[in-house]
Amino acid sequence: MTKAELINAVAEKGEFTKKDAEKAVNAVTASITDALSKGDKVQIVGFGTFEVRNKKAKEAINPKTKEKIPVPAKKAPAFRAGKALKESVDVK
Repeated sequence: MTKAELINAVAEKGEFTKKDAEKAVNAVTASITDALSKGDKVQIVGFGTFEVRNKKAKEAINPKTKEKIPVPAKKAPAFRAGKALKESVDVK
C-alpha cells in the first residue's frame, strides 16, 4: 500500500475528504518522526511500538574488492508489532 492508497483508505473508512485524510496521515507520520528524532518511544496499543535502536559499529566487506570497510555506529528506527496486529495478520 502506498501513501496515496493509505490516504484513500483513511478517507473512505473515516468518511473524511481526501484533503482531510491527507492532513491526518501527514500529521501522524510527522508526530511519530518528531518523537523518534527526540529519542522517545511511540506506543500505539493494539498496533505496535516505534522506537530508536542503537546499532554498533562494525566492519563490512566490499564484495567486489574484498576490502574491509568500517561502518560507524548509528541510530535506526525500528517497529515491533503489537499482539492484536500479529493476531490479525496470522488469520488462517
